[in-house]
Amino acid sequence: MGRMPTTARGRATRERILESAAELIQRRGVAAVTLDDVERAAKVGRSQLYHYFDDRDDLIRAVVHSTVDTVLAAQEPMLLEVGSLAGIDRWFDAIVANGTRQDAVGGCAIGSLASQLGGRDDLTRQAFVDAFARWEAPLIAGLRRMQESGELRQDVDVTELADLTMAAIQGGLLLAQVRRSPDQLRLALRGARAALEDALTAPPARASGRAINP
Repeated sequence: MGRMPTTARGRATRERILESAAELIQRRGVAAVTLDDVERAAKVGRSQLYHYFDDRDDLIRAVVHSTVDTVLAAQEPMLLEVGSLAGIDRWFDAIVANGTRQDAVGGCAIGSLASQLGGRDDLTRQAFVDAFARWEAPLIAGLRRMQESGELRQDVDVTELADLTMAAIQGGLLLAQVRRSPDQLRLALRGARAALEDALTAPPARASGRAINP
């Protein structure tokens, strides 16, 4: 990996390079972005870029990690509350609300990168494995708390339930992006919520089939 900066100026330069690369990749796709493009956008020279990143692959992996940090930081307040069905509802509502603000065209920043880079090499693939594990970990922990409190059945595999939920989120975001409609995301989350309801020890206080709010 490239050198990590030790000064405020160096950190600002590295962050500017990362932000420029991430913005270009989001607009054009990974394959269409060159180091020359990044240098022009970040207003740096090749020597500066290589000071912080070994090569283009190293820069792209850094963009992956930075994107993951941004996505998870935005969701952290909701993820800390997923130890109940009500908390999961609030998380789902926030995901739909974010998709609605983007006119359902943004999709998932992590998923978009994964679709382009997941098979690139083992280091990059592992970066996405770690990314989704980090995203899923608070949900697994929350489901275990629900199990410990008696809200969730003891025979439920919380890891499988979390996997199903994450698959619904990613699939819903992709369909919403392709079809330009947040309704696709709402439907996917409704299916995930139905699976969560089936795992409860008692029927939820609210009616089954709750609409996911925009």
